[in-house]
Amino acid sequence: MPSAIQFTAKDTATLADIPSESNPAKGQALVRTHRMGICGTDTSAFMGKFPFFQFPRTPGHELGLEVIAVGEGVTNVSVGDKCSLEPYVNDPETVASQRGHSNACPNVSVIGVHENGGLRKGDWLVPAHKLHAGNDLSYDQLALVETLAIGYHAVKRGNPQPGECAMVIGAGPIGLAALEFLKLMDLKVIVVDFAENRLEFCKEKLGIEHTVQAKPDGSHLAEIEQITGGAFADVIIDATGHHGSMVKCFEFAAVGGRVVYVGITAQDIQFQQAPFFHRRELSVMASRNAHPKDFPEIIEILRQGKIDLNNWITHRISMEDVPTDFAQFCDPKTGAIKAMIEVQ
Repeated sequence: MPSAIQFTAKDTATLADIPSESNPAKGQALVRTHRMGICGTDTSAFMGKFPFFQFPRTPGHELGLEVIAVGEGVTNVSVGDKCSLEPYVNDPETVASQRGHSNACPNVSVIGVHENGGLRKGDWLVPAHKLHAGNDLSYDQLALVETLAIGYHAVKRGNPQPGECAMVIGAGPIGLAALEFLKLMDLKVIVVDFAENRLEFCKEKLGIEHTVQAKPDGSHLAEIEQITGGAFADVIIDATGHHGSMVKCFEFAAVGGRVVYVGITAQDIQFQQAPFFHRRELSVMASRNAHPKDFPEIIEILRQGKIDLNNWITHRISMEDVPTDFAQFCDPKTGAIKAMIEVQ
């Protein structure tokens, strides 16, 4: 019986026979995938648009895993543990890693992107230190920890302070992840998106009071000005990956504001320096991946019940249905907030 999924060409997913791995070496763990969350990286890879993804490859980096066996020297997880995967395998010898920036290691290899991932029924090997146990969480929750980690790291980069106003632009999964953590803080929170259904989700399921529908002519600036009493936002997290938005968002920033780009664009970003960036003395920063310590912190937040991920999962498919059903998640009209693949 076919045991894995491979993306073999543009818009093509195939059931494939990939033998189970075994015998973890020193520092390795043998794991079994139970759940895989579908994210924008996966859909971009499927459509042949993701630059670091080569065909054929098995996707899967948002994972809920079971530990089957461990190799010599592994102490952070044990057989039977339920885990989330930190998929960014960094080179510990690089300057970035040694300075605590493993998330930005130039030699990083992301499981499910640069190398084969977890969309498979057979057992497979991972570096054990990239596993984070959460035995009292569900495999659904554990599969979404990585998505949450991207938003969590972006919030940390923005460093919102009590009483400030924080704005998230783009209510896709990463934007939603940032909102989940922002709403736990003493802040005024605003979310901006073109899609009315996503704004309704933010209001009804996440309890975000201030939702703003973006307008092509930029007229939503006046609404943001009104909500903030003319002060605008102290922290802006742009999760769109759209170069136009990444320039326009300067207009929404308060004096001394911090703009965090967590979305990625392949296009050059060009902006007028004087009117907003310089005049308001803004800080602009990038947010890439997440830090190892983010994962156990998020697992503890989930354990305390502060975030309800049941709201997120709007679609489910089995691994066997991926070849026929995956393409729907590349179409925004499907209305998926988060789709989950049930592997076992």
